[in-house]
Amino acid sequence: MSKMYPVEHMIPDDLDLVRRMARDSADTIDHIYLHWTAGHYGQCYDDYHICIDADGSIYIMCDSFEDVLAHTWQRNRFAVGIALCCCADATCSGDIDLGSEPPTAEQIESLAQVVAVLADEYSLPLDCDDYVMTHEEAAELDGYGYYQTCERWDLLVLPDYYGARGELVKGGDLIRGKAAFYQRTWRDENTGD
Repeated sequence: MSKMYPVEHMIPDDLDLVRRMARDSADTIDHIYLHWTAGHYGQCYDDYHICIDADGSIYIMCDSFEDVLAHTWQRNRFAVGIALCCCADATCSGDIDLGSEPPTAEQIESLAQVVAVLADEYSLPLDCDDYVMTHEEAAELDGYGYYQTCERWDLLVLPDYYGARGELVKGGDLIRGKAAFYQRTWRDENTGD
């Protein structure tokens, strides 16, 4: 049973801590799964290793990324689960509606940065959905996704606040693309290019 933690009682973490914790588990993690909590802004859950609030604040919910948490059915071992704190009243019956608390631009950018750090530390490619995937992409492979049952459709689509002026685009592609952008940008900054 998951437990909810209000962010007003928590101190945000940063990308440096994410990187340090990733280095501590570099030999064991081989997948990253991306979620939303289906809860409210300001509510983190201990089903995930990392939760990201509406303002982009990062909250690490575990002692180690090797901890086996209940984020993705039958895919929790050797995997990090990251969730955006949002989408409490989202629905996928009929038209997709991300609800009154949809993913924010700050959450999406922060998620992409966290994925960039983790994928870098774990040497996971970002050019396909084999290692870094949304819960919906994993659910499709396992027979309970949006196109089969609409049971799990986390991040099926996300608003592209910058490239497509808020239009909904495929969530996994958006996050992996942004994460790859951050990796390239950070490498260029470190090499002076």
